[in-house]
Amino acid sequence: MPDNAPRAIAPRAIAAALLRWYDRNARDLPWRARPGANAPDPYRVWLSEVMLQQTQVASVIPYFGKFTRSWPSVEALAASEDADLMAAWAGLGYYARARNLLACAREVARRGAFPDTEAGLRALPGVGGYTAAAIAAIAFGRRAVVVDANVERVVSRLFAVEEALPGAKARIYALTDSITPDARAGDFAQAMMDLGSGICTARSPKCLLCPLREDCDGFASGAPERFPIKAAKPPKPQRHGTMFWLERGGKVLLVRRPDKGLLGGMRALPTGPWTDSPPGLEGAPAAAEWRVLDETVSHGFTHFNLDVALAAATIAEHAGAAVAGEWWPVADLESAGLPTVFAKAARTFGRVLCAV
Repeated sequence: MPDNAPRAIAPRAIAAALLRWYDRNARDLPWRARPGANAPDPYRVWLSEVMLQQTQVASVIPYFGKFTRSWPSVEALAASEDADLMAAWAGLGYYARARNLLACAREVARRGAFPDTEAGLRALPGVGGYTAAAIAAIAFGRRAVVVDANVERVVSRLFAVEEALPGAKARIYALTDSITPDARAGDFAQAMMDLGSGICTARSPKCLLCPLREDCDGFASGAPERFPIKAAKPPKPQRHGTMFWLERGGKVLLVRRPDKGLLGGMRALPTGPWTDSPPGLEGAPAAAEWRVLDETVSHGFTHFNLDVALAAATIAEHAGAAVAGEWWPVADLESAGLPTVFAKAARTFGRVLCAV
């Protein structure tokens, strides 16, 4: 059957079968209400959805616990210091989310409550279409079409969508809309996510356990793992940089990255420019006898890969008064909240320099 042909499908039956499965198999997650229960706190739903963007559930759970203990309400989060929130976020990646999180919390606190509609939620800082739909459905019970990567995979298999991603996104959204029920919209959205996460997985889907297999064109084709079809990605550009470890009196120099741009507002080791070729010692934070280590650090960002050279130097304890930044105890460096790439570099510096 061509994927643009009319589909002989009963949307109510699809939703009913999925919700029956969800009532028995829903994941127990700290931001969720039990199936069929009253809607959860919008703050906890919003916080979890921001954290879950491009991040695995297992990685989010400890951060969610730390945040809700430190800031149990949106008002508490809105009153937090920027630096405290950025340090708490360190390691979750995609740091623009943290800046938007704080801006959104302050806007919601100013308003007095979260908007309860998809359109109202989209007007908040950092809340895009998917996040607005998820919050509207899960926290407020609104009928909304919620499509994340898991839902994308389930629907593309259910309807055997032959068009490749990302071009197929509009069609997958429309197909998801066609099976989204008016009632229990939040449970339906979370059921689709759970199905994609645990049953309709990217590799080796567990079709014999799937409550939708009898209606699934992908299963009927005999090759459900072929869907979703994805267009080939171009290779990521390669960039190079140097990070600097400047130590004095048991403390290492840290700087605050500019508010705008990659890793904005985060504490970090000093670094030179990130360019197409190795920049050497360009951007060193002070004149010193720099030693370039034999080891390097590599890290993948969304749009490029980075290879980093590491340069270390020590200056006298009374020196460095004019060096911009803050001197952080080396023994307590883990509490600085360094972003992942800088934390990798710091661990390498620590291991290599201690061995000397």
